[in-house]
Amino acid sequence: MRILIIEDEEKLAQSLKKGLEKEGYAVDYVLDGEAGQRRIEVSHKDYDVFIIDLMLPKKDGFEICRNVRAQDIITPILVLTARDATEDKVLALDSGADDYLVKPFSLQELTARIRALMRRPEQTLPTELMVKDLRLNTSTRKVYRQEREIPLTLKEFGLLEYLMRHPNQVMTREQILDHLWDFAFDSFSNVVDVHMKNLRKKIDGDNNDKLLETIRGVGYRIKR
Repeated sequence: MRILIIEDEEKLAQSLKKGLEKEGYAVDYVLDGEAGQRRIEVSHKDYDVFIIDLMLPKKDGFEICRNVRAQDIITPILVLTARDATEDKVLALDSGADDYLVKPFSLQELTARIRALMRRPEQTLPTELMVKDLRLNTSTRKVYRQEREIPLTLKEFGLLEYLMRHPNQVMTREQILDHLWDFAFDSFSNVVDVHMKNLRKKIDGDNNDKLLETIRGVGYRIKR
């Protein structure tokens, strides 16, 4: 899952980025409202959740929410506010936010809110994914093949989940990089190939039915 944070307190933005990355998310952040809205308008399909502070320079979170929803962008929005006033919460939700957190908050609560947003029916994202005898649970972060648990790293899990959400589709290296790594990552790196090699060993191993395929010169796919 990839997350965009729009937060003008850079130390907080960096702290959230670091904490969420430890949880296996890919995270980008921008520091003012105008830049944040531009990033959403141009790249909203690259993100699964937007985390937006309400009090931002140049354009506040309320306006961003309204403008984003006016463009029919349905990506979940979680707003952050330093003010506990009911009016602010109501206005944020009425502006198009899906949920809110009052500062200060714990990383544990933030990640729980993110998971809850992604379980909402309109996102049609099932908790459990199945491809033949391979089963992945997004809540427990466990993977089984033929009922045998397969331990994966956070990035391997994210990569497998991404492929399993698009069965039989060829996902290019660029698409995978965009979804699992942040904007600053070197697109010429072979990190995707390395992770795929390791993932294939764990998932396919000695199985006769190989699920993960390399499409030479293009990318990868998982066969349903």
